[in-house]
Amino acid sequence: MVTKAAGRPRRRWISIPLKILMWFVIISFVLVVIFRFVPPPVTMTMIMDGNGITKDWMPLSEIDPDMPRAAIAAEDSKFCSHHGFDAVAIAQAMRHNASGGRVRGGSTISQQTAKNVFLFQGGGFIRKGFEAWFTVLIEAIWGKRRIMEVYLNVAETGIGTYGVNAGSMRYFHHDASKLSPSEAARIAAVLPLPKKRAAIAPQGFTRRYGNSIQRRIGMVRNEGLDDCL
Repeated sequence: MVTKAAGRPRRRWISIPLKILMWFVIISFVLVVIFRFVPPPVTMTMIMDGNGITKDWMPLSEIDPDMPRAAIAAEDSKFCSHHGFDAVAIAQAMRHNASGGRVRGGSTISQQTAKNVFLFQGGGFIRKGFEAWFTVLIEAIWGKRRIMEVYLNVAETGIGTYGVNAGSMRYFHHDASKLSPSEAARIAAVLPLPKKRAAIAPQGFTRRYGNSIQRRIGMVRNEGLDDCL
């Protein structure tokens, strides 16, 4: 027979995780709602960057349209049609990585935005689980245009440099409203490895990748792959 006193610790062990989960859901929901309207002031990636932080928020309406097109061409061609996850890209990345060679990611722009704003780099499957939760939230609450706007303003574009506007000033000495297709493509080519690639006089793979992105910018525009923006 279980006494009332013996049952209390058991209920407490059950209630504590439930309370933690409840508060996590509430806090994460509130943060996502706030950042729907307010630019995220700082991210964990920025805080942990020993090279300092250079950033300059610019609304999507002021960023040259070829920049989000370049991001779609380089990072997520199905951005406007998926609901946060691209199952085909994830499966392809898993098969590619299993075969060895250069590691390839299957994350969408929505997933990258969720990670950049609310989480941290690395962390394995646990972080991926939180990333999926925040991806669902921002897709439901922010919508595509806000997701792209935040992504282009918090993504690392160089050593200690965050956002395409700060990246444009760093590399080309003008703001992101005046980006040419070539410049937008070069910034997009830097995004996967911003500490190792340069948008000025890129060499080797970065140069070829940038040229490929530039060619695909017109495809994104002509095929309406950026219609959600």
